[in-house]
Amino acid sequence: MIHSILILNGPNLNLLGTRQPEVYGPTTLQDIEDICTAKAEELDVSISFRQTNHEGELVDALHAARGTHAGIILNAGAYTHTSVALRDAISAIMLPVIELHISNIHAREDFRHRSFIAPVAIGQICGFGAAGYPLAMDALMSYIGGTPVD
Repeated sequence: MIHSILILNGPNLNLLGTRQPEVYGPTTLQDIEDICTAKAEELDVSISFRQTNHEGELVDALHAARGTHAGIILNAGAYTHTSVALRDAISAIMLPVIELHISNIHAREDFRHRSFIAPVAIGQICGFGAAGYPLAMDALMSYIGGTPVD
């Protein structure tokens, strides 16, 4: 069976391309989805790509990933620094999750240096812009190895 990856994006990422391009670059979320689709073909995996501005919908998507996806790439946006609910959901689903950020959160404001997700994620990729998404896909597939989700 082919592996499936959930690529889950949080608040304000729907504004990529126009939101603070000096921080997030000119790439739109649709551009990132296209990049991920091409990478999925290269890796021979399927992806589900989703964005929501609502914390509860992110939690629901994490819960729904069980039994469907082999792993998750999560760009939780600002919820990274505030959401115990996302942390608890990641702990509960027992799937590998990679925390992803377009900007380098450690080089930004102090409040962005703390991640509630990092302690329950298998790793973190940040600061590489849109290129972080295919990097995360490679890392997740390397972590998962050859065992497909049943």
